[in-house]
Amino acid sequence: MTSQEAQAYCTTLAKRSGSNFYYSFFFLPPDRRDAMHAVYAFCKEVDSVVDEPEPGSNPHDRLARWREELGSLYRTGRSAAASRAQSLPPVMTCLGEHIRRLGIPRDYIDNIIAGVEMDLTVSRYATFRELYQYCYRVASAVGLVCLKIFGTRTAEAQTYAINLGVAFQLTNILRDLKTDAACGRIYLPTEDLERFGYREEDFLAGAYTPAFVDLMAFECRRAQEYYRAAVAALPETDRRSLVPAEIMRAIYHTILERIEACRYQVFSRRITLSPPHRLAVALKAWLGSRLSKRHSTPAGLAAR
Repeated sequence: MTSQEAQAYCTTLAKRSGSNFYYSFFFLPPDRRDAMHAVYAFCKEVDSVVDEPEPGSNPHDRLARWREELGSLYRTGRSAAASRAQSLPPVMTCLGEHIRRLGIPRDYIDNIIAGVEMDLTVSRYATFRELYQYCYRVASAVGLVCLKIFGTRTAEAQTYAINLGVAFQLTNILRDLKTDAACGRIYLPTEDLERFGYREEDFLAGAYTPAFVDLMAFECRRAQEYYRAAVAALPETDRRSLVPAEIMRAIYHTILERIEACRYQVFSRRITLSPPHRLAVALKAWLGSRLSKRHSTPAGLAAR
């Protein structure tokens, strides 16, 4: 594919996704929007290697191939990369263009692949510290990539992105407990289940009990802490650049609030926002980012 065809492929994939993230793309200039489409398409396709593997495929081998292709993007110069792109999948062809243009560090992308790969070998997390590593890889690393696209300039923006990524992933986990349990995965730390007396077999059966309510209240408070930590780290200098991230924060935080409002009934329904609601939240966040002054909130968190 040519670079233009590869970009069109990524843009189409992003548009069809219906992802919460897509609503933040509207507020970016065309070149930055193209880069976000490429990053989203990359994350989507790498994730599909594990969650929706092609019949007869070996996910470990497929991820190794993604790593190999990624390495080729970072090893080759611009002219060599243009030649090499002819043999790459469209997502990698497109991503390579933006990696070179924006100077996206390789370790950010490597972390995303490593996080996805964890789902092949890890189905339980003993402690939150272990879960934090997973959240960092699959979500915070994506946020750090986004900072390069948004053009932020401060170190505080990295703290913001890391905390926000953890908050997003915790929200995803709390929303998708039923889906993940059907795949045999429990992301909530074992230490937390034991603390509240909620058995693994009850979890896998989707049992809604007083112990489950207490467990979920605790996990939601933890997610709220990471949202607050992100807001606390939001640098005034980069406030305008981070408007798309603030839109994502508003959408995901609204989902978390809905989980709390329905008393954690995530086994009986999937908590989500309709497209019109997501757009309304995005518009409100966009206006708020332009009009509001910085709030005073607690400092950032470490994994705990």
